[in-house]
Formats: sequence, structure tokens, C-alpha cells
Amino acid sequence: MSIRVSNLTKIYDTQKAVDGISFEINKGEIAGFLGPNGAGKSTTMKMITGYLPPTSGTAAVCGFDVKNSPMDVRKRVGYLPEANPLYYEMYVREYLEFSAGIHKITTDVKKRIEEMIEMTGLGKESHKKIAALSKGYKQRVGLAQAMLHNPEVLILDEPTSGLDPNQIVEIRDLIKSTGADKTVLLSTHIMQEVQAMCSRVIIINNGRIVADDSIQHLQQINTRQDVLVITLEQEVTRSLFDMLKNAQRYENIEANKWKLATDAPDSLRREVMQWALDNNLSISSMQAQTETLEDVFRALTNK
Repeated sequence: MSIRVSNLTKIYDTQKAVDGISFEINKGEIAGFLGPNGAGKSTTMKMITGYLPPTSGTAAVCGFDVKNSPMDVRKRVGYLPEANPLYYEMYVREYLEFSAGIHKITTDVKKRIEEMIEMTGLGKESHKKIAALSKGYKQRVGLAQAMLHNPEVLILDEPTSGLDPNQIVEIRDLIKSTGADKTVLLSTHIMQEVQAMCSRVIIINNGRIVADDSIQHLQQINTRQDVLVITLEQEVTRSLFDMLKNAQRYENIEANKWKLATDAPDSLRREVMQWALDNNLSISSMQAQTETLEDVFRALTNK
């Protein structure tokens, strides 16, 4: 296993940021690490890379324990943190030469730097100081330093943050091609990124894993459940929806508009009509929709 996490926990004072999570990721896998803000994604990534000590549990990269062999882990990991710390007063090539020195790259250093500049699309900006770059190009510099030493494992926290649509496609293709012979764990809030790049999804909420499955299976779940969107003319309380036996879950999406998830849309539609009649409610619209991957994510993280 390229990444192995076992009962990993991180506690800050009384807050349990990561709560006993376990997973394994093999070589050649691109795994999406999803969750709402504050779910524990960045904390987990920092523990895997050795930048943050766990309170308990273990993490290993390519067979090396993060706690006992931190330098062996860092040699094998390319890490792009969410904040993407850079030395703004350095020029792009200067910074990559500096990073090569940290990783003790001694063979064909300039050639490797030029390869990374080309791979990440930094060519026309490579003569500038990092401070003069746009956010998107700063992100590219961060990606270049993460991949410079040709690591076996890539840990990428929001790798497409700040990129325009064209840049996102380019970096997405780069990550996909790189992930063919590496292990990639990436965090993102963009569901399209997950569908385009990932073979597997790990969803974390409140420090705990709530789903760990292939993207194909999550898409199958997606097609098995339907959504009924109803708009009422009156305000209603959430408890009133508890009466609907065919609604697996429900949420208020705006004003008097509600989204009801169901495995039996026809039965739910009939039940809603009777429910409205029994409770003196007027329905101004009712529409059936197919549930999206984003809906599945929201369902798992809103529990």
C-alpha cells in the first residue's frame, strides 16, 4: 500500500478534528478526499505528510511510518498544502532550484526544472518573481515543486484553487497522467473535478469517514435515487415532513421549496398530494429530478 492510515486521530484541546479514521490507497489510484470545511481533510493530509503529529493512530507512506521515519516519508511525498506557502521574492526558476536543493536533486537539475515548467505551463511566466504571478500561476509553482523530485505519492490540497477554466482542464489532465504510476490523494470541493479525475472517493464529515467507495458505485447510487422538488404556498416546519414514509430525507433549499429524496417517486408523489390535503397545504409546483453526486455528498455530510 502506498498510503495506509489506521485509527488516525487528532485532538485540539477538547475538539476531535480527526476521529479514528482508517483507509488504504494503492499505487495508480487517484482518490478524492471530500468533506465540508472543517471536516478534517487538511488535518489528515498534514498528518500523512508528517507536518502534524497525530494524537493517536498511525500513518505510513510506502511502508515507512510517518512518526518513526519522517525523512523517508518526505522523500517519497510531493505535498501541495492548501495555503501553498511560497517565497514571493524569489524568481520561479530560482525557487525551483532552491526546492531541488532541499530534495537533494543533484543530477540534471536544470533539465528537471525545465520539464516541470513545461508540464505545469509556467513557461511564459517563469522569468518573473513569484510575487508578480496571479493566484493561478502561484498554484502552478506549488504543483511544480510538489512534483519536482518525482515522488511516489502526491498529496494535493485544493490543487485547482484559483485557476481559470482552461487552466483547470490542463492541471486536471496533468494530475491524471501523473497518477498513472503514482498514488494521488487530492482534496477538492468541486464535484466535477472528482468525476473527471478520481477512481475513488473518501468522504469525511466531523472527523469521521462517512463514505469510501469507487466513483462508479457512487454514480450508481446516484441513479438509483430520485428527488422530488416541491414548492408550497405556505411556510411549514421540518417536523411535518416526518409524516412522509416514502421520503428517505428532505431539505429546505429556498423559501418554501423543499427537496425530497426517494426510492419510489410515484408513491411519494401520491403521498405528498394526500399529505398536502390532510394538512391544508397548497402545492404550487412539483418536479421530479435525478439525484446528483453533489446531492449524495450533501446527504452524507448533512447528517
